[in-house]
This record gives sequence, structure tokens and C-alpha cells, in this order.
Amino acid sequence: MQPDQIWQQFFNDIQYTRWQEWVSTLTQIASVWYARKNNILVYPTGIIGVLLAAWVYFFIATPPLYADGMLNIYYFAMSVYGWYNWTRKDHFQHDVYAISWCTKNEFRIGIAGCIIGWSVLYVILSTFTNSDTPILDSLVSASALTAMWWMASRKIENWLAWIFSNIVAIPLNFYKGFMLFTLMYVLFLIMALAGYTEWKKIYSSAKNDH
Repeated sequence: MQPDQIWQQFFNDIQYTRWQEWVSTLTQIASVWYARKNNILVYPTGIIGVLLAAWVYFFIATPPLYADGMLNIYYFAMSVYGWYNWTRKDHFQHDVYAISWCTKNEFRIGIAGCIIGWSVLYVILSTFTNSDTPILDSLVSASALTAMWWMASRKIENWLAWIFSNIVAIPLNFYKGFMLFTLMYVLFLIMALAGYTEWKKIYSSAKNDH
């Protein structure tokens, strides 16, 4: 596809963007912004965004992006779990889950979970659904599963997983004609790179204070 054709497709599709996509995009952008700032508002804003995104992927996409739809339901559950984790304080009113790097075991579990999740989702999508993008759809979902789990425990590596997931999600959403979501994932990629840098600074600053 030539650059002029890409722009033409973009402008054609953006005209038909549904309100669910607009609201989902804006709230998810706000959520990632709050995550970058280590602010608990990442979760309430994110919950609104992912529930609307699930609706789009299940009931508007043709054929449906099943794995992405299920992924957003998972996001909802992990957002509730992460919201609880981020509110927890110890006896000194310090965060129980402060920003930190993964332990070797947490990192191995995260990577293994991603690979297993990708394999399982691919088999499910290619065998039981009419998905025409089972490889990318399942890869976006599997990497995001790990990212969300690490994020709920404030692990710095969550940003690396989000970076990878966003890189895959950009062409997938463009192919499906979700131009607003495509732009959203481009912005997410930029914000994830910034978030990774910012969380490392926060961690280093906290470590130097002790």
C-alpha cells in the first residue's frame, strides 16, 4: 500500500469512528498517563476504557478480534486487582507494592506466561473462531497479559512488555480499520518508552533516599 493510499484509508475510516472508540481512546490515554506518573487514577480511567474497547472488539470488529476482546476483560479484572494492590500501605504508610524490578523468578514466570498464553490463544483462535489475524491477535494479548500482571505489582519491566505489545498492536488495528485505536497505540508506544524511563528514575531516587 502506497503512502497516499494509507492516508486516504485513514481519513475515510476516521469519519466512521464510533463513540465507543472515542471514549475508550481518551480514557485509556488518561490511564497510561496516570500509570507513567505512578498515580492510582490509572485504574478507574483504565476500567472505563477497556470495557468499551471490549465492546468494540467483540461486537463491532468484523470478524471480531476475539483475543483482544477477551484481553480487555482480563484488563478489567487485573485493574480491580491492581487498584487494590496500589492502595495497600504498611505500618509506616509506605506502599506495600513500591516500584521495583522483577525478581528472576517473577521475570521467568512473566516470559513463560507470555509464551504459553500466545500458544494457547493462537490454537483457540485458529481452531474455534473465524479470526483472520490469529498470530498477531494472540501475540498482542499474550504480551499484554504479562504487562498487566507486572504493572499490578509495580514492576518496571511492565513498560517493556507494553512496548512490545504496542508495536504489534499498531499494524493489527490499522489492518482492521480502527484508525483511532491505531493512533492510540502509537501514542501508547511513546508513553510506554517515557514511562519506562520515568519509573527507573523514581526507583533510583527512592533507593538513594534509603
